[in-house]
Formats: sequence, C-alpha cells, structure tokens
Amino acid sequence: MAVIRPFKAMRPIPEMVTRVASVPYDVVNTDEARTLAKDNPLSLLNCTRSEIHFPDSFDHYAKEVYQKAKEVLEEIKRSAPLVIDEKPNFYLYKLVMNGRAQTGIAATFSVNDYDNDVIKKHEKTRKEKEDDRTNHIVTTEAQTGPVFLTYKGVAAIDQVVEKVTSEEKPLYNFTAADGIQHTVWKLPAEYNQLFVDEMAKVKNFYIADGHHRAASASRARKVKMEKNTEHTGAEEYNFFIAVLFPAEQLHILPYYRVVMDLNGNSKEEFLNTVAEKFSIEKTLLKEPREAKSFCMFLGGDWYLLKALDAVLASNSLSSSVGDHLDVSILQNFLLQPVLGIDDPRTNKRIDFVGGIRGTGELEKLVNSGKFAVAFSLFPVTVNDLMNISDANEVMPPKSTWFEPKLRDGLLIHTI
Repeated sequence: MAVIRPFKAMRPIPEMVTRVASVPYDVVNTDEARTLAKDNPLSLLNCTRSEIHFPDSFDHYAKEVYQKAKEVLEEIKRSAPLVIDEKPNFYLYKLVMNGRAQTGIAATFSVNDYDNDVIKKHEKTRKEKEDDRTNHIVTTEAQTGPVFLTYKGVAAIDQVVEKVTSEEKPLYNFTAADGIQHTVWKLPAEYNQLFVDEMAKVKNFYIADGHHRAASASRARKVKMEKNTEHTGAEEYNFFIAVLFPAEQLHILPYYRVVMDLNGNSKEEFLNTVAEKFSIEKTLLKEPREAKSFCMFLGGDWYLLKALDAVLASNSLSSSVGDHLDVSILQNFLLQPVLGIDDPRTNKRIDFVGGIRGTGELEKLVNSGKFAVAFSLFPVTVNDLMNISDANEVMPPKSTWFEPKLRDGLLIHTI
C-alpha cells in the first residue's frame, strides 16, 4: 500500500514565480548556476547551488556552503516573499514541451515506502552526491525540489485531474526561458480523500528521476530522527516531496555515449573488430529508429550498427532483465570488449550526453578531437524502467533522460 499525503507548500507569490523558480540543481554545473543566477538574488539556484557565493577554490561541500544555503533561503523567503499555505494541499503540476503535455500530482511521499521498496528504484546512487543533498536538506530544513515519480495511472484520479485542470484557475502559469510551460493548481480539498484512498490501492511507485534526492531524504530523516527524542513517525521529515505522473504520459530521451579514443586501434582495426558482433553500414541516420540498433559517429561519418543474430541469441540466455537493454548490449559487446570501457561509472575515457542536446552535440565533440567516437541509442521505455525496478535490478549508468524537467522552488517542503 502506497502512502501519499497533502502538505503545506512553501512557495513564491505568483508575481515572483519566474524569478524564484529555477532549473534543477543537478542539471547545471557551478559556472552555469552562477550565470543563471546572476543579477537575480531571488533565484533558488542561490540556495540549491550555494557554492556560487564562494570562490572557485573554496570547498563546495564545506559546512559554510550549506549554512549559506540556509541563509539564502531565509532571505528569499523574506524578499520574494515565499508564503506557506495554511492547510495541507495536493497540487497538480502540468508540463508542456513541444505541444506534448504531462500532468502529475505534487504531494509528499513516505520515506518508509522508499526504504521498503514500495517506491522502486532503477539506479545506484553515489555517496558524495547523497552527502551533498543530505547536508543541504538537514541544514536548510527544506526539500527545495521534487523527486520525479511515475505509476500506472488510475482512472478515477485521471478524471479528477482532467476536471480540475480544465475548470480551476491555476496558481502559476508561465513559460520558462527554455520554452517549457509550467502550470500549477491547488487541488480542491474535496478531492483529497479520494486521492489518498485511490493511491492506497497502488502497489508501487517508481522513481523516474531524482534518485539522489530521494536517498538524501531518507538519510536526512535518520539524522532528524536521532536528534528527536519524541519521534512519532508523523513529523514532516518522514516524508519527501515528489510529483507523480502517469506512466503513459512520460517521454524518455536516450542518453548518448562518447569515448575519448579507440583503445589503441586504428579506425580500420576498430571497424573490423566491431563487425564481429554488429552489422555496419554508412548511413544518413543520426539516431536509430528501432531497438537493438545504434548510430555511431566516427571520422566524420555516421554508421548504422545492428547487433548480429548470434549476439542477440547469446544475450537472450541471460536471466538479467538489464542485460536485454540496448545500453547493456552496447556496453557488453562493444564498449567493454573493443574500447576497454570496463566500468562506465568510473572509467574516465567515457562521457555521457543527454538526448535533449541532440546528435549535433555528438558531432561537435568528436570533430573537436576531444573524443574519437560517439554513439546514439534508441531510448529506454517506461516499461523497461518498471521491469528493471520490479526485478530489483539497476540500469546501467546514464540510461534515461527525462524531459521536460520539474522546476525547483515552485513548491518547497519544509521539514
């Protein structure tokens, strides 16, 4: 049984929403965050990436950085201002990108459900990234941006969402600089119990994006709980903010791979070795049109690679759900044996490019000479994600890129 709760969001007044709301902290680096927040002290990036207030030489994970985040959040709260709703609410959050819409439920979700795998994961997390967000949550006493969850939609919920979004006036409705439209409604309280009851029938939720945010909420709960001698389990730190979208509305973009060198091979040697596992032909395509095929940019040309029948037959014997993903086929039959990329999580010769950047970015990187070869892949499906999660497996690193992204700062959960 999945637990979902309304909450009292801390949020900007409508007149200031475009100044406060920011891109997620983890899609920009420090320099990009500094540029985006320049001349805008109300941007939440000043809080979520508070290292921008210190010299580059300063330790980005020092205690002072998190204390600065707390101070900045308090200042934004006063100056924007940010308001806290008087009663707990569910919120509806609609994203529109290139004419395609998806609408989710913004709520708080149980840390217990995360710990007990009612909320399923498909990625491993990195300790240093967990440490960062845990310290940020504990120090600011706030979850400043939501986790992105998905589930198999419920008809009764979908009907209410359609009614409210078509009839009610939104709290916010704006188009960000990247062209994404963000619209938020407060769900009328008369539907709260319906949402709670219907969601209690759902067996599992799935993390689509935001594994580190969720893991850090769990760790922050442990810190807060240890300090609270009167812990009951009902405190706000026992819950984390997320937006829950029906799976059928989601769109997953691929994650591309670029490798710095050919592992000591000449171009001809590399192609000959690849041909032992894949068919190869020059193509005008820059992205594959079907699964089990790949596009490769090498030496100024694009090639279409298709895994040979013998490769697919041998791979079909694996009992691992993850081994059947395109990202695994590429890794297991080309990147590792031919290019020597033993562990893509740690190997310094490989990098990853989100599909939102397009194949032009792959051409740019290879043509610059920094990388020798690039690969575009067919995107993972939402069913793939759920099947991996249900099997308690994890996807290879950088398998999915969800777009559009939720904004930080629209709805903040204080703990």
